[in-house]
Amino acid sequence: MNKLVATPRDACADIHDGATLLAGGFGLCGIPENCIRALAELGPKNLTVVSNNCGVDDFGLGILLRNRQLAKMISSYVGENKEFERQYLSGELEVELVPQGTLAERIRAGGAGIPAFYTPTGAGTVVSDGGLPLKYAADGKVAKASLKKETREFNGRLYVLEPAITGDFAIVKAWKGDRLGNLVYRHTAMNFNPMMATAAKTTIAEVEELVEVGALNPAEIHTPGIYVHRIFQGASYEKRIERRTVRQ
Repeated sequence: MNKLVATPRDACADIHDGATLLAGGFGLCGIPENCIRALAELGPKNLTVVSNNCGVDDFGLGILLRNRQLAKMISSYVGENKEFERQYLSGELEVELVPQGTLAERIRAGGAGIPAFYTPTGAGTVVSDGGLPLKYAADGKVAKASLKKETREFNGRLYVLEPAITGDFAIVKAWKGDRLGNLVYRHTAMNFNPMMATAAKTTIAEVEELVEVGALNPAEIHTPGIYVHRIFQGASYEKRIERRTVRQ
């Protein structure tokens, strides 16, 4: 029952080439920074990464992108990463853009064992009708486009069927945790981390503070330890934002 590992490298050592990886956080907040740095050192390639965004050029998942470790990105927001844009438009990276709420629900459904669900978001648009460029060729032409999805009308409104998302591994970041894997998140880190922890075969959690078993109030635990397979205390965390706007 002791799921404590010594280092991020120990925790991430078996994340293999071609794995599907769920990475928690929102923007640059609540992201598993230590796991990302470990993966940059370990070097697995051809990863499919599911995350709200891909960090920035020199931080977060942008580090793995810069190292050419990503083959496909499933996300909802990619606007702060120039290297992401370059790789996508040059045909080096496959990108599946998903409405943000739909992305969260697809992951939640995966963790709950629900194979698919209907949502009105995107129904009647290219999200449901297909044709979104997933990957470009080197000459700028669309090499792969999204397919048409099943739609159905309920009470006079059109809905689109969206499949659940699951992963081989999830890397999540919490505020506090114990060696049994019970986790408590704080503020914006509640975005995507909790549902991703439930939707992978192997969940790796890094925490700002590792506490003794029994120190966490059971009523305040967000992710029960049953979902977590490995846990470690992060060595350091950097408080960054994607863009700082200075008003004149």
